[in-house]
Amino acid sequence: MASSRRTRPGTAVLAAALAVLGAVAAAPTAGAEALPEVTPRAETPVLYDDEEGGEADADDPAIWRNPADPDRSLVVATAKQGGLRVYDLDAKEVQSVPAPPAPGPDDAPGRFNNVDLVHGFGMTSGKGDLAVTSDRGGDKLRVYRVDGDRKGAPLTDVTADDAPRIFSSSQDEVNEQRTAYGLATWTDKASGRSYALVSQRERTTLALLELKAGKGGKVGYEKVRDLKLPDTFRLPNGKDWSPCAEPGEKPQVEGMVVDPESGTLYAGQEDVGIWRLKADLTGKPELQDKVREYGVPGTYDEGTEECVPGDDPGYGGKRVAADVEGLTLLTEDKGDGYLLASSQGDNTFAAYDREASDGHEYEGGFRVTAASKELDGSEECDGAAVLNEPLGKRYPHGLLVVQDGHATPEDGERTATGFKFVDLGDVLKALD
Repeated sequence: MASSRRTRPGTAVLAAALAVLGAVAAAPTAGAEALPEVTPRAETPVLYDDEEGGEADADDPAIWRNPADPDRSLVVATAKQGGLRVYDLDAKEVQSVPAPPAPGPDDAPGRFNNVDLVHGFGMTSGKGDLAVTSDRGGDKLRVYRVDGDRKGAPLTDVTADDAPRIFSSSQDEVNEQRTAYGLATWTDKASGRSYALVSQRERTTLALLELKAGKGGKVGYEKVRDLKLPDTFRLPNGKDWSPCAEPGEKPQVEGMVVDPESGTLYAGQEDVGIWRLKADLTGKPELQDKVREYGVPGTYDEGTEECVPGDDPGYGGKRVAADVEGLTLLTEDKGDGYLLASSQGDNTFAAYDREASDGHEYEGGFRVTAASKELDGSEECDGAAVLNEPLGKRYPHGLLVVQDGHATPEDGERTATGFKFVDLGDVLKALD
């Protein structure tokens, strides 16, 4: 999503408080070096989140590499109520896939939040690559087969007809929209089984779903287990703290990614920090890093629908300003690489060492800034995806795709969003 704070109920709940705190925390100290900047090579057409624009709001991307012809690789991205968009490496739209309509006149329509890929999934119609997306509107997964040879329509819906709801027991509960939100896929090397990890909106629950091949080349899923992350935290001063939010909301998770080599899940609890835990949701989660605003008390004002922050006790982290979003894994040989996180509150990206033996040490950061007046940078970035493989002549060093929450041109009061394509070689130079 362009900004989780902007698209949740009570959109002004944390915006003012976190914007101020993020700006203060992001300000460099005397003598501190500014983060390096990288510029995009291309941008997708602007999406507008209104009736005229088809209620399309850019959120989360995934990069599909065409092994037969890397120049014809694709980026699959969510547009919320606008469904899915597929782009080529020039950032031109190839396909638009609509989200499902509302089942009834008073029900929530389909709303695609996050997307990830599964490679070589065994179906009755043969092995294939899948794009899996969380449908927040219907509280389900939607599954699409990816076929790069189908020009103009590389995605085909293969969702099983009996795909169950994930967190809701009825349509009434679905309409409350505490539904499927963040998503990451994972294939267990030992068993070869493929899974989707899904978070619940406005709650701390994570669910592990096993993808299942069905009849006629369809794909369904079954819940294996779930896990609840904490919503209250004991501070060093002995007090309990929870992030300020609209009454009834708990600190949700959206950005997630799994390291396939270690089977480790990294989950971004937006107003708390980055968790590290086993992708099978067993064992005890560990809080790897905290947002700067961690521990800051806040009082919710019913009149303004905003949180009024108190004094910062200084218990937060130093690298990420809430919300923590867009987790993606930059893999290198021999287990090297980076965990990248979008620091939405100060428009930066943080890079952590992929190796757990080094304690996922912070390795640096960068900003995605404007390449020209026409090609702007990324602000309030939500979803991000990286692929460290050659993608033909356009991106021989690989590709980073980031969401832009304030794409240009913004048209009056219309919310404009999109995606920026960044040469991964430029990112690696910035981090070196």
